[in-house]
Amino acid sequence: MPDRYGSDVLSTDWRAPKGGRATEHPADKGLVVEEVTTDWCGEIVAVDRDLDTLTLEDRRGKRRTFPLGPGFLLEGRPVILTAPVRAAAPSAPRRTASGSIAVPDAPARVARESRIFVEGRHDAELVEKVWGDDLRIEGVVVEFLGGVDDLAEHLVDFRPGPGRRVGVLVDHLVRGSKESRIADSISRSAAGRHVLIVGHPFVDVWQAVKPERLGIPQWPTVPRSMEWKHGVCQQLGWPHRNQADIARAWQHILSRVSSFADLEPALLGRVEELIDFVTDPAG
Repeated sequence: MPDRYGSDVLSTDWRAPKGGRATEHPADKGLVVEEVTTDWCGEIVAVDRDLDTLTLEDRRGKRRTFPLGPGFLLEGRPVILTAPVRAAAPSAPRRTASGSIAVPDAPARVARESRIFVEGRHDAELVEKVWGDDLRIEGVVVEFLGGVDDLAEHLVDFRPGPGRRVGVLVDHLVRGSKESRIADSISRSAAGRHVLIVGHPFVDVWQAVKPERLGIPQWPTVPRSMEWKHGVCQQLGWPHRNQADIARAWQHILSRVSSFADLEPALLGRVEELIDFVTDPAG
């Protein structure tokens, strides 16, 4: 027999309004909506996040403000208008520890023939921590130089020349010092035009770290009769009985360095000069 009463009224959502249930929709500028209680229809021309309101402009150019939320129709369907999602501000480019713009996920470049020699293990570790990312991008290898006395021998083995430059960072390179005499001699040699020797004025690279990063007003003055690193540790109250104590003191200092801003300009300029020298295409 035919169903006199039609389908089961309980099998559907009998409470749902004819136009459908309201869904959330961002109140983007340019949308045309209708406010159901006033029948005001217009384009969204402004949204105030602080007041949770939106302003509609009708076809005659008149404007009216309503609270965000339910009570609107969009293309005949009920909507709950919400504040538009803010576009994320473009993030500032990440910087390397040296202050250069980082290149995300960039592979290390194949090593150049040119090299940078750094006198002292601590110097090499400091250069790696601050300029390591830049050096890998540029394909520059930093080699540890035990002492400036060995520099001439290293250069003989390396054979500097066009496209095979050598930059050298030396401790305490001041006028009249042994280091300056060695540097002058190499500069006057046949390979000198392919070698750049620069240095900082500090007794040791420890002094290139700004003292305030360690919570001290200045680096201690150490008598010439005392080994400098041991004297510094002694005056700062740090253990200094053996080389292991000195190594731990350096690791403590190095841990206070996170970027170029923690170093003295007298070192920064010299390292940048060496990088420019060995990466110069004209070289």
